[in-house]
Amino acid sequence: MGQGISEVLTFAIGVAISPIPIIAVILMLFSRRARINVPVFLLGWVLALAALNVAAYVLAQASDPAASSSANDTISWGKIALGVVLLLLGVRNWRSRPRAGSEPAMPKWMASVDALMPWKALGLGLLLAGLNPKKLILTIGAAAGLAQLGLSTTDAVVSLIVFVLVAASRSPGRRCTTSSAGRRRRPRSTRSRTGWASTTQPSRRCCCWCSGST
Repeated sequence: MGQGISEVLTFAIGVAISPIPIIAVILMLFSRRARINVPVFLLGWVLALAALNVAAYVLAQASDPAASSSANDTISWGKIALGVVLLLLGVRNWRSRPRAGSEPAMPKWMASVDALMPWKALGLGLLLAGLNPKKLILTIGAAAGLAQLGLSTTDAVVSLIVFVLVAASRSPGRRCTTSSAGRRRRPRSTRSRTGWASTTQPSRRCCCWCSGST
């Protein structure tokens, strides 16, 4: 079990340091439906991570890499290829970062947060976690590495659960009190949205670049 946890831990930390859920939750806390949208969004985030991890593990395990050297080698080369893709994505995002003096546009999903219905908040959580290239690569890498170990079903399940818990551990839901956010913070809601224009340019550029690169 310890071997499986150590295998997925690094990948889980890579997913956990993403600022996207924090940015989304902070914006939702100032929205009209904060009381329900925040936990629903976080639920979608966790469900997407869990579904991706389980699906990738099942697919990798189907070739029985622990017993087949060719399957093991294929997965190892696949992980190397995914690492190269991840590096290329990082280079591309760095080169496409907002330049000095440029005015970054607010991402569409940020602009629509205030008007989200609960089912759309759930879908946003699923999409941001499930269709993000970085998270896809890290999740596939964790599941493939776990399949290579040939662990028992119990140990594999525990390792997958640890991955999801660690990957979602940095989400701000556990630190945010949403029970009264929808009403108590509503007077500040207008300031939070119109404040995008009055926020310092470096802050806006950082926010947009983070949301696009992670």
